[in-house]
Parts: sequence; structure tokens; C-alpha cells
Amino acid sequence: MSELFDAVDALIASRSPLPPAAERKRLRQAHGLTLDEVAGALDVRRATVSGWEAGRTEPRPPERDAYARMLKQLAQLYPANAPAPTEATAVPDTRAPAPLAPPVAEAATTRASSTAPTAKPASRITTPRPAAVPPATRPTSQRATSQKPDARKTAAAGDADARFENGPLAVVDVIDGEAVAYCVGGLVLDVPAKSLPALVEWTLREGRLGQPKLAGPGKDADPLLVLTEAALARYGLPTTLTKEERLAGRIPEGHKVIKQLARAHWQLTKRGFGPWARIYRPAQGAERSCVQLCIPSWDALDTRHWADAAQLPPAELARVLGMYAARVMTPRGSTAVTGLELMTALHPPTRASEPDADGRRHSEHNPGSLGKEPVDCAPCEAPDGHPLLAGLPRFHQRTPAEVLVEEAYDWARPLTDAECLRPHLVGIDVNMAFAAGANGLIVGLDAPEHVKNPVFDAKLPGSWLVDLSHVDLSRVKLAKDKWAELDGALLPSPFTPKGEQPQGPAWYATPTVAYAVELGYEVRPIEAYVRRDTGRYLDAWYNRLRDAYIATMADLGVGADLTPEEFLKAMDGYRQRDPELAIVVSAIKATVKGGIGKLRERPRGEGWKPGQPWRALARPTWRPDIRAAVISRTRINMHRKIVKHAAFTGQYPVAVLSDCAVYASDGPSPLDFLPYRDGKPLPGGFKLGVNPGLVKWEGTQSVLWGEGVREEFNAPELNLARYIKDGTVTGADHGE
Repeated sequence: MSELFDAVDALIASRSPLPPAAERKRLRQAHGLTLDEVAGALDVRRATVSGWEAGRTEPRPPERDAYARMLKQLAQLYPANAPAPTEATAVPDTRAPAPLAPPVAEAATTRASSTAPTAKPASRITTPRPAAVPPATRPTSQRATSQKPDARKTAAAGDADARFENGPLAVVDVIDGEAVAYCVGGLVLDVPAKSLPALVEWTLREGRLGQPKLAGPGKDADPLLVLTEAALARYGLPTTLTKEERLAGRIPEGHKVIKQLARAHWQLTKRGFGPWARIYRPAQGAERSCVQLCIPSWDALDTRHWADAAQLPPAELARVLGMYAARVMTPRGSTAVTGLELMTALHPPTRASEPDADGRRHSEHNPGSLGKEPVDCAPCEAPDGHPLLAGLPRFHQRTPAEVLVEEAYDWARPLTDAECLRPHLVGIDVNMAFAAGANGLIVGLDAPEHVKNPVFDAKLPGSWLVDLSHVDLSRVKLAKDKWAELDGALLPSPFTPKGEQPQGPAWYATPTVAYAVELGYEVRPIEAYVRRDTGRYLDAWYNRLRDAYIATMADLGVGADLTPEEFLKAMDGYRQRDPELAIVVSAIKATVKGGIGKLRERPRGEGWKPGQPWRALARPTWRPDIRAAVISRTRINMHRKIVKHAAFTGQYPVAVLSDCAVYASDGPSPLDFLPYRDGKPLPGGFKLGVNPGLVKWEGTQSVLWGEGVREEFNAPELNLARYIKDGTVTGADHGE
């Protein structure tokens, strides 16, 4: 008889009543339970529970009876018509990465729907966890995961725009044969698409991915899909590129997936289907239909800037890229490409005009931008191979009087006898040096005007042919009518990247010539290429990247209001506190440096020959003069601090590499040679801190190490700043 009873019990259990799929999800979320917790209790896979909540599958015995029992108890605790709860708590999920702490000002912008509170029995020991948005407000394909909201909290504009409620991007993966999209904030969407064209359609129609424009007349950011290797296989793409494909930067035009896209009337940009592919249809009016792909296994995420981000699990990768998108912008390619695109996003080339007589608006130039059309550079600003130089003899080496050479420092000198008696070499590094150089910089917005025998004007951006060989660094003006006597032989020249004294007329950017005047010397330019339409084009770019850097460093425990001692302590091992967040810091810094470098992008293969134009020249943002001005100002900023420090302390650097300076010191800390008094730094000198333009400790080695490596490599002026970080002598550049 017992067997019959068991059979009856099994029959009843097989038909245990269950609430509708949406109600199952509501009840779980109301109690703050994660999919992983429910799956663990029922001894099933997480995807199985997700399928039950989505209504794709139904539970079977014996799990069905237990699942029904759980839902019944939850329904008693959280009736469907109960008033909204006022407190959210939940058991933490060990699978989820820790949330990125948003800045205080940004935290207030958290989307209400993603922080809807839920009630919970007070007897459970729990930690706070925001509940998910009610199912009625989300796509039916959406499901919640264990990751806590993070990057979404920082995307103030995105939270207010329902079109992009799922964030700027998603990492597409395959679980149990089903495609899923990991979004920022711990959200996971079911992806029904079986082909790449269908994936693009789904993204634009149902994904609710993207990012609002950064400036009034600009454009919204297109949604970004990051494809894992499993997703690549699902959609018929290779998981890695062949050597030939890597060199070409794309898969062949005849690939079956590209043919699928063409049949569905989708197009690719000129760079083809590579690590960063853009799939689009021509815009219809103001409506854009474009999706960008990022393929980490095709080396889309350069390890120099993104570390091991490409190896992260999908949820963690969504976290890293989502924070970068929230604080900088949705990636548009490499960090260099994104840095350049950020300039345009903040200063769109056109805007809508005022209504005409018929009430119609037209596209017009946006003041303060670089416009829609490229402009020619001055001949002295053109890099070798430029069409402007096509008339020069082959292999002609241009002299300083023919070419503008504004580059970062790479200078070193032998140690003096007194410096050799000191035990330590200490390196200090300027934070975000090129960003600081861009801050407040007046640049030209139009084409250059050639002027003979001009009167120098420090407010007029351009390139100047002038002789600065008479500037004597042994006697310089520090302030109005205040001169200082220095040992000029121990200082690099501020006018050349190698620190050598100029030997005659040479081309310089405005900040370099202005510094010669600041040091107390007269300048008489021979000729110049100046730009009359000027503006602080890079200010908004600097501000956004500065804020991104400072906020992310604050999340890592390095605040902007620390004392010098607290700052050095906070910087010690800060990357290990959250390695993923440290990746965001590296990417932000690379965005600065790469964006400036892109202003003078050189030819990149494609059969280019000297004298012919290359693709980058067609961009309004191909502006070597702006790049030169930023680098000039960055180098001058460093030299100004070096001079102030030398005049006050009598200490001189032994090496300078870009934004890193090395000094001989009696102690191993920067505080052993930086002249702080009562916690206050030397005005105009080096100051420890996290803000751009301030300095951090780069590394310390012994003087014996420095002399030893120079002797080993038979290089008396080996640039020790290049290796001060860890003492390993390689070809790596540790500068920003």
C-alpha cells in the first residue's frame, strides 16, 4: 500500500500548482533571493530557474514540489496586492563581482527602477541589495543576475533615458546553448537571435542599449556588443584571427557572416569586420541604425591599456567596460580612438540653426568646434611623407628650421660627485600630465595664416620660427623682477625634447615661445603660421577625463583631500584593492595619451606611399598643431616645476622622461627631497596628490643601481627615469 501512496504523492507533486512566470520572479526578488540561491537550494542549474521564471520551461518532480512550496510561502509573505516595501536586504551572492562605488554626487542619480526597495523578515542576517525593476517595466526577455548595480549609478544621463535603460553595452555569451547578454548593473537579458543580423536587429529593437549624447547638438552613442568566444562560435565567426587577418585588421570580405549582413541590408564601415566593427544602415533623418561590436579574442582590448580585461568573465567585463562608458564614453575602438571621438562628442561639428522665415531649421557650424571639413596644416607642422612635402628631394632630412618638433622629454645626464654620495634615486611622476597640459590651452580652430616678421603674441596659437639659443638657464626670471641664479649645465633645455640647447632658428609652438618670454628673454620671430579663430577646445575633454580619473581613484581609496603622507600610503598597492577598477584607471590614462597622439595619426599601411594622402587626413580632428601645443605645454609645465624646485632647494633632476623626473635623495621617499613646510608644498613646484598635474611616487632605486646599469650598458647618460619603477632595464616606457 505504501508504494501506492508514494505514487499518488508523486502524481500530485507533478501537478503542484505554480503561479505565472512573472509572479515567480516577483516573489523571488521580493525576498531578495538570487537565481543562484534558488538554484542551489533546489539542486538545479541557475539557467534552469531562469527558464522557469521566463516561462520557457516548467519544473518537473521532485524539484517542482519544492519549488511550489517555496513560492507558496513567499506568496504568503508578499501578497500581490501588498503595499510597496520600504527596505531592501538580501543575502550576498558570492558569484557577483564587488560593485564599483560611484562618486557621491553621481550616486544620487541612481535610477529609481533599479533601486526599488523590497521587504524582508527581520530575523534573517542579510546585507543590503537592491531589488530588480518590476517585470511589467522591462522586456519579457530580461532576467536579473547576482551582480549588484555599479556603473549604472554613475551614468546620470543614461538613468533618465528609458531608451537606454539597460545601459550602454552588453557582453554577449552563450550558457547551456542559449545566448545571453550581460549588461551593467548585474542585468542579464535573454537573446533569442540565432544569427548576427538577427542579433543586430534585436539590439536595436529590444535591447534598450546605448548612451545619451554628451553635448546638446551631438549624437547618442550607439549600443556596443562585446562578443565572447562562445558567442562568436554561435554566430558563425572565428574565435581567433589568422596571422593574415590580424595584419589586415579584419576577416575577408567574402566571409559568410558578412554575406549574411549584406543580404539583410546591413553595411560595414571602411575598416571592415575587425576587432571593432560597426554595422549600420544609412540614417533616415535623425534616426540612426548602428551597432558596434567589440571582439576581445581578436585583440580588441589592448593589454597595454586594458590589462587582462579580455580574460574576465562576462559579468566582470561588463562591469569594467560599463564603468568606463559611464565615466568617459562608450568605447568606439581603441582607447586612442575613443579619446579622439570624445573630443568630437563634446564639441559636435554642427548644430541646428535658428528657424528661418518658413520656420525650418538647418545644419550650421557649431562655434568652438573643429567643423565638418579638414584643414591643411602648415608645412612646418606636416610630418614626413605628407602631401605638402611632396616636392622635397627623396630622403631629405628636415632641419629644426624646417620642421616643428614638439615632443615629450627624454633627457638624462651623469650624476655629480655630490649626487653620487647620496644613497637613493627617487622618481616622481606627474598624474595625467598630458591632460593637465590640455587644461585651459588656447588652440586654433581654423586653417593657419602665414605671417612674416610677426610680433609674438602668447595668446595666438600657432607655430613660430624663432631663435631661442640666447636663453641662458643659469639666470632666469622666476616672477616679476625676481631673477634666480642656477646651474644651467644641470638643467635640460625647455626648448628641445632631448634637453639640448638650440643652435639657431627653429620652429616652436606658442607655449614654448611664451615660456622663453616668461624666463625673461626677448624673442623676435622670423615668420609664423598663426590661427585667428581660437578657443579652449580641449577644456570639456579635460574636465570629463579628469573627473573620471579622480572618481575612479577615489573608489580605489585614493582621495583628492589627503595629506602628503596619507596620499603616499593610499597609493601603496591601490591597484590590488580592486584589480578590475584599476583596469579602468589604466584605460582612462591611455585615453588621454592616445587621444592626443591621434591628432597626428600617421599612415597605417593600406598601400600608402610618401607624398600621397592617407585616411586620417580626411578628418577635421587631424590637427598636428593641437597635438604639438599640448605636448609643448606639458613639457613646459614640467620644466617650470624643475626650475622652481632647483631655485629653492639647489636640487636638479638627473633624468626626465616624459612626465617622470628622477632626483638623487638622502631618503627613499619623495618627502625626503620635496620641500614641504607644515604640509604645504613649494608654490609652483612639485606637489603630491591625485589631481592631474600633481605628482605621485614612481619608484626608488639606489645610486649604486643607477651607476651600475649605466656601466653595464656602457651608456653614461642612460635615461634612468625609464627604469626607476622596478629597476628592470628593458625597452619598456613606464611614462604615461
